[in-house]
Amino acid sequence: MSKVLITGVAGFIGFHVAQKLLKNGLKITGIDEINDYYKPQLKLDRLKELGIQDIKPGIEQSGSQDKFTFIQESTYNRAAIEKLFEKESFDYIIHLAAQAGVRNSIDNPYKYTESNIEGFLPILEACRHHVPKHLIFASSSSVYGNCSKIPFEETDAVDHPISLYAATKKANELMAHTYSHLYNIPVTGLRFFTVYGPWGRPDMAYYKFANAIFNGKAIEIYNNGDLKRDFTYIDDITEGIEKLLDSPPEKKPAFDVFNIGNSNPVKLMDFISTLEHKLGQKANKVFKPMQPGDVYETYASTEKLNTKIGYQPNTSLGDGLEKFAAWYKSYYKLNS
Repeated sequence: MSKVLITGVAGFIGFHVAQKLLKNGLKITGIDEINDYYKPQLKLDRLKELGIQDIKPGIEQSGSQDKFTFIQESTYNRAAIEKLFEKESFDYIIHLAAQAGVRNSIDNPYKYTESNIEGFLPILEACRHHVPKHLIFASSSSVYGNCSKIPFEETDAVDHPISLYAATKKANELMAHTYSHLYNIPVTGLRFFTVYGPWGRPDMAYYKFANAIFNGKAIEIYNNGDLKRDFTYIDDITEGIEKLLDSPPEKKPAFDVFNIGNSNPVKLMDFISTLEHKLGQKANKVFKPMQPGDVYETYASTEKLNTKIGYQPNTSLGDGLEKFAAWYKSYYKLNS
């Protein structure tokens, strides 16, 4: 039975990846610090779905069918990470632990260097001494900055990030490449494009819109609504990660990076209209100027990932938002 370490397992993507891999019979160890970037209760509820009822900091706890073990810990705790890797022989590492959010990185810069850079180095060092079959880590579409060429391709220059969050993700790619080159670690970085779906992050626009709509508050729409995003449903993301696990880079150095997105940008106002329809309620809209760190459009070319693993996202925006709306109403016990 293959053993997988998932960092950030109580986060949005980490939780869904754990669910996906557990269903396929893999043995999962998950770690997460459970920080308060958004209300921790959502993270605790995700863990309950994985069979973890009560959190005991620093202590291993078994969850679903004894195939899932959880440890509340930070990846920048070097001693804890070293001890974990010495104890376990992980076949695969999926590093998703990070401080997310473009705008928040402007107000809380130190948290981003701590979580995203200092929190990645112990993972790389541990992989240096205990080389896995494949290390997959989370990068971001934010590394493209204000790239004017559409769609974004992995060969495009990513040397001009416009937020600290994006800079830390670019740094992650450089760090991973260096360790792969020096120590022959098979490493893949994934540039995620606006992931959405059930159990999502409350700081994401679609989630904030839903909260505002149901609480009778206005939603803030930046750049007067003139924005496009490559919204990608969570199941398409987890499918890609699962397929990629057993497809590490083969060239030397054994490092590669891929876009993982829907490859179909949607106008923000069209997205809002679809969300209103699925929630069954209209939004009060307040239009605002462009925010620092934001980009006008994101658009993933996924040809490279398709060539590698046959990646083909197949969830339409309508289907994805319908599933999100159904979960949202159920989770918050709201009626349509």
